[in-house]
Amino acid sequence: MTKIAVGTTREATQPDCIRALVVEFIATFLFVFTGVASAMAAEKLSSGDAILRLVAVAVATAFVVAVMISAGHISGGHLNPAVTLGLLVGGHITVVRSVLYWIDQLVASAAASYLLCYLSGGMAIPVHTLASGVGYSQGVIWEIVLTFSLLFTVYGTMVDPKKGVATGHGPTIIGFVVGANILAGGAFSAASMNPARSFGPALVMGNWTGQWVYWVGPLIGGGLAGLSMNIFSLTVPIIYSILMKKINKELVFYSFYAVFYFGNARLILSNQI
Repeated sequence: MTKIAVGTTREATQPDCIRALVVEFIATFLFVFTGVASAMAAEKLSSGDAILRLVAVAVATAFVVAVMISAGHISGGHLNPAVTLGLLVGGHITVVRSVLYWIDQLVASAAASYLLCYLSGGMAIPVHTLASGVGYSQGVIWEIVLTFSLLFTVYGTMVDPKKGVATGHGPTIIGFVVGANILAGGAFSAASMNPARSFGPALVMGNWTGQWVYWVGPLIGGGLAGLSMNIFSLTVPIIYSILMKKINKELVFYSFYAVFYFGNARLILSNQI
């Protein structure tokens, strides 16, 4: 299993880390700004049509995720503490840089939410909450599953060096799965998949009811996805090697058997003739 690299505090002063933090802040800020603003606009213009609001938020979020991941390639375009954790567990980022990213993402989310509150003239910022009839445990499981699917897609399209998608299409595909997850889970758990996305609006509105769900669920889902992909990437080659050795041994055995069998058959036929 890939070892998790701790890193050093000197990373915070390295030019490449500083550039990555600046880009991550900008990308996360714009992601949260657009995502929250689309929810506010949908609430204002949809005249109570819940389906229209859900679709509008899903589409806007899918678009901005795809664009910000592409634009934020210097930092990796995480936009999300759960994504950072998933990549940390998979050994693709150090602990020190992960902590810096988490701080960066939370501050960016808070800044975007405060700006939206000001620009909207004090309009209420939508806060992620569980739907009526959905308990905390159900909400956590919703968020685990949705975030796992997000990280599974991130690994399959952006991280895996043997990815099968065309170069440059990874961000678009990740945007698609985020939009699909919002359509699937938005009416139940709000389909956050992102502690930072939930943090900013909750901070501005001072509404922390059930916010732990949007930390526990996504972080477990992201961590499980990173761990699963790590184990998968290590065990599959080993299993493949064992199977190929077994198959090769059987092929050799059956080859000798076939040669021996047909050789004896020819000998018997020649004696009879």
